[in-house]
Amino acid sequence: MKVAVVGSINLDVVARVPHIPAPGETLLARSSSRGGGGKGANQAVAAARAGGALVAFIGSVGEDGDGQALRAALQRDGIDVTGLESIGAATGVALISVADDGENAIVVISGANAVDAPLSGRQRALISTADVLVAQLEIPPTRVLQASGLRKPGALFVLNASPSSPLAEEGVARTLLSAVDVVVVNEHELRDIARTQTGTVDAAIDQLAERVGALVVTLGADGSIIAVGAERRSVPAFPVEPVDTTGAGDTYCGVLAAHLAAGQGPLTIDGIAEAARLAGAAAALAVGKAGAQASVPTAEEVDDLLAGAS
Repeated sequence: MKVAVVGSINLDVVARVPHIPAPGETLLARSSSRGGGGKGANQAVAAARAGGALVAFIGSVGEDGDGQALRAALQRDGIDVTGLESIGAATGVALISVADDGENAIVVISGANAVDAPLSGRQRALISTADVLVAQLEIPPTRVLQASGLRKPGALFVLNASPSSPLAEEGVARTLLSAVDVVVVNEHELRDIARTQTGTVDAAIDQLAERVGALVVTLGADGSIIAVGAERRSVPAFPVEPVDTTGAGDTYCGVLAAHLAAGQGPLTIDGIAEAARLAGAAAALAVGKAGAQASVPTAEEVDDLLAGAS
């Protein structure tokens, strides 16, 4: 099975700090590190390490050393990077503060990710042969829409609607959400897209579930909720002591997509819930390690966690 991930790729510059800085506050970091990041690239790594799927990444980097290093890192995970194009803009960078309690604050300098160019012939070919297309919203929505229109018959489109701000325009939201098979959001993104900051999570789920084929809402330590039409399914989380939450949501999305690609027959709430269970296990392991791509577990590590929990 083939998974094509269309999305962002960044160099993550991470500072470990006692707490997230308040406005006007200067902190001295305890340590720093640099590594691969970007929601799209993180999800591609997660899908590849989940096993069972051939993964291709479609995106843009600069013609610089950071771009070369990020390309090489994806290749080490066996990811097809022939759709990762080098263009005349700087490679994206994310500046990340990680606090002692595992929470983070992130500033993204999009660079090459923000260039709104049509998909190339090679990129189009990779998308058109995939069984599952995965996208996020750290790249221009027009590129996501173009990618969605290139799918072969029967291919699934999984959209991690993060960040949710591009869907603030009703026209963009209506067009994009109508093309999606599975939408993955956290509670904040759910409320943004459902356009309600008050009321219960269940009410917001009811509102958004009417607009999409299937909805997956991640709730951190409270697990996740799957909604398909009027059906609902709760999937419990795996308890974990957080070290770094950076990239945990991306790990969840990538593993979810890989297991949906491995599924047989039509998309069902049972199939999504099982994929969500495996994705939740992978995300729990990711939260227990530092870094974005560095924390993504292998299929064997996920299997070990599930065996210990049974």
